[in-house]
Amino acid sequence: MYPPPRKDFIALNVGDPHCHTYNNGKHRRQSCWRKWKQLSRLQRSLLLFLLALLLLLALLSFSSITEQWTGLSDKEDWLELNEGLNMVPPGLQPVPRPAEGKAPAPVAGPHLEPAEGPQDLMEPRGPNVHVLARPPTKRKPFLNKKAPPSSQKHGNASDTVSDAKQNHDVVREEAGEEEEEEEEEEEEEKEKKIVSWRGAMIEAEQATEPPPSANEKEAVEPDAPTNLAAAVPEQVPTGATDRLEAVRDAFRHAWKAYREYAWGHDELKPISKSFSEWFGLGLTLIDSLDTMWILGLKEEFAEARSWVEKELSFDKNVDVNLFETTIRILGGLLSCYHLTGDQLFLDKAKDLGSRLMPAFKTPSKIPFSDVNIGKGTAHPPRWTSDSTLAEVTSIQLEFRELSHLTQDPQYQDAANEVMRLVHKLPGKHDGLVPMFINTNSGQFSHKGVFTLGARADSYYEYLLKQWLQGGKTEDDLLEDYLQAIEGVKKHLVRQTGSGRLTFVGELSHNRFNPKMDHLVCFLPGTLALGVHNGLPEDHMDLAVQLTETCHQMYRRMETGLSPEIAHFNLQAVEGQDVIVKPADRHNLLRPETVESLFYMYRFTKDAKYRDWGWDILQSFNKYTKVSGGGYTSINNVRDPANPGPRDKMESFFLGETLKYLYLLFSDDPELLSLDKYVFNTEAHPLPIWPSPPK
Repeated sequence: MYPPPRKDFIALNVGDPHCHTYNNGKHRRQSCWRKWKQLSRLQRSLLLFLLALLLLLALLSFSSITEQWTGLSDKEDWLELNEGLNMVPPGLQPVPRPAEGKAPAPVAGPHLEPAEGPQDLMEPRGPNVHVLARPPTKRKPFLNKKAPPSSQKHGNASDTVSDAKQNHDVVREEAGEEEEEEEEEEEEEKEKKIVSWRGAMIEAEQATEPPPSANEKEAVEPDAPTNLAAAVPEQVPTGATDRLEAVRDAFRHAWKAYREYAWGHDELKPISKSFSEWFGLGLTLIDSLDTMWILGLKEEFAEARSWVEKELSFDKNVDVNLFETTIRILGGLLSCYHLTGDQLFLDKAKDLGSRLMPAFKTPSKIPFSDVNIGKGTAHPPRWTSDSTLAEVTSIQLEFRELSHLTQDPQYQDAANEVMRLVHKLPGKHDGLVPMFINTNSGQFSHKGVFTLGARADSYYEYLLKQWLQGGKTEDDLLEDYLQAIEGVKKHLVRQTGSGRLTFVGELSHNRFNPKMDHLVCFLPGTLALGVHNGLPEDHMDLAVQLTETCHQMYRRMETGLSPEIAHFNLQAVEGQDVIVKPADRHNLLRPETVESLFYMYRFTKDAKYRDWGWDILQSFNKYTKVSGGGYTSINNVRDPANPGPRDKMESFFLGETLKYLYLLFSDDPELLSLDKYVFNTEAHPLPIWPSPPK
């Protein structure tokens, strides 16, 4: 039985002493929203159109004002005058400094002009190309105390969060929220910055980077320039000597800005003439050391070595990424030790290597991704207990070499144990491996997704290179490599429907995705290296086809620069083999294609690979070179009028891209002979060990 309804109640009207009616703020916001929703679609569309029109008029007015403003700047700050290439034979000998007041005598090797003053660094001489203009800015002065003594000057700090090497969109799924709350949270999500390691994307709040300092928070970045010079750059002679000098010029131009505005810091921001920090360990400087030595830039090398000796310290309370620190810093130090014989670099490498070892103290022996090199602690990312497969299987060359030099087996034992565990793990698909591995269980996670792009790429590269490094004695590594290449050919290799371009796609739960990261362009060079060392000849056929595809990823873009990711059309549609989605149009100055061009030229001597590399260098000079020094990654390779500079020069542009271009153009096959050296995944050469006596 239901109880009788209650009829006794009291009604009250509440008012304030000043006769103001009560009004809840949240209710008022909701009422406004309801009123907006109650408008007809035509009314809402008309209001939005008027707002958009007003915004467009405001932007056009701002643009015209900016053009008038920039027209008043000093022309000498806006133009870079090049006088042509110096016809000097290549070489790796240091350049003797001329006596004071005398002109330098002709020498064999790179032409190094002494600076005329503390701010007058060497300007590159090369192709008469057009560079990004420097916009006028108002910045608060920041004294860069770490700059070289000869070039200390005012500069800018910047936010320390590394820009994205974006490969994928971040997806958030939320349910059960009010309509207004969803819009507010979506706006907050858009404002989050992103950091990444060679393709893996993570949210900034989860990164292991130090927070920005007070000076960095005060720094004001200018707007990026939106257009380039209209004239076509003049062509230059294309002989081997000229091309080598053009690479040196490019390096000097990049180094000039790093030296002035980012000395001792991780990465240069060439547009704003400032820097960003990732680990606070001079990442670009150390990554570039062996490149300077190989290019014969001994004066720049000596100054950088002095910084390593006096300023570089690993006794810092900072979290670093095990993989990135190993391939860039540990690999760079070991490479410099072998090239120069300087004990300083080995001592620094031993110090760093010992500080990275806590990463291996996990239940499974699969290392954590992050290490605090000052506290001696390690941990996975805050959002997962997984490590990516490339992170844990692409550190072996460096740790094995450290044990080989120090006679301390702990480094090699820890790195080899990871490979032994991965070798026998279930969950592979004809040699292909999932992208993630759990540091607690030691098992693959997120199974069913297979790629040679981000998060897995260098696993396959290091299978072959460890086998070569150890004198071709470790059969498990060779077995895993050969099985993986057969899996790639069976499951991932396809051809486009029209142009018959061969590419490597991805497999997701038995569904093929015709998507190929630029990172995958390392594979042709690796395949060719295997064939050079006696592996099946059909690997070279695939290498030739994939190199052509990587070349087309550059050639078919309006800027001549490859996008970060390309999709391929399996249907027979004329002229539409390569498809680039808007989110994938950025170029980060990556090295993988020129890396493969270097290997292919070394083994085939086909001049077309040099010509393709030369085209890439010219495109870098035309669309990414900043007039005041440095090169910048760009947002849109399909818009030559406005490529959208990102104001970031990755350390691997100096450590890898320019190094491989120089080696590609060199006529000396003994310059880092591929029978004597193996390159780590950051292009740092390490020696191949002699085979043990039989």
